[in-house]
Amino acid sequence: MESTTIGEEVITIKDLHKSFGSKHVLRGVDLQVCKGENVVVLGRSGTGKSVLIKIISRLLKPDSGTVKVLGREVDKLNDKELQQLRLKIGFSFQNSALYDSMTVGENLEFPLVRNSKHLKRKEINIAVETVLKAVGLSEAIDQMPAELSGGQRKRIGIARTLILRPEIMLYDEPTAGLDPITCIEINNLINLVKEQYNTTSIIITHDLTCAKATGDRVAMLLDGTFVKQGSFEEVFASDDKRIQDFYNYNFTNK
Repeated sequence: MESTTIGEEVITIKDLHKSFGSKHVLRGVDLQVCKGENVVVLGRSGTGKSVLIKIISRLLKPDSGTVKVLGREVDKLNDKELQQLRLKIGFSFQNSALYDSMTVGENLEFPLVRNSKHLKRKEINIAVETVLKAVGLSEAIDQMPAELSGGQRKRIGIARTLILRPEIMLYDEPTAGLDPITCIEINNLINLVKEQYNTTSIIITHDLTCAKATGDRVAMLLDGTFVKQGSFEEVFASDDKRIQDFYNYNFTNK
């Protein structure tokens, strides 16, 4: 299956293997993500989807294989080079990873103040206001995370990632635990982020509605390898019983 080529490759993964003890999670994964693409990695829970994006940002190390991000082989970077690369990668965690003791505004300021020490207070305020407006939550600036709904927390988590203007976004189960209406809002936000911030994204999910709504291309991860890549329709036109079972299970267990 040929991938949709939008521009140069931003992420290139070749023959990637990762095991935890006797459990083989990734068994020779190959994936190319081009500039400006939203690529959905789709698969059941526990199949290694989150492991894959942790390896991309070197939160985990692979057992073998190569991972290139923005032309750099991630495993060969020293600490300083890795830190510089991570500033270009936005990681939207499944649980939003907000600091409960900080207001929304303080949560958003935190990565900016830590990584851009030259900024003046006015510049920080403008940056916070800009990303809050982008995710549609300008009025939440003085609220505490505990006062927010699950969907609002997801939005603020994405806003905090966007404040550093990353080139790459990694979304880990962005619609998990949300009601259907809020899922639609998050899917729309993912597409808006791509358009407004010119990001390249990998979206990890087992949610077929999210995959169809956000993915320029879908890569189906089963038994540690990508068994099919293409548009949503191309992937699920497959006569592979495992893919059909995944599709049928997701739509009969909503």
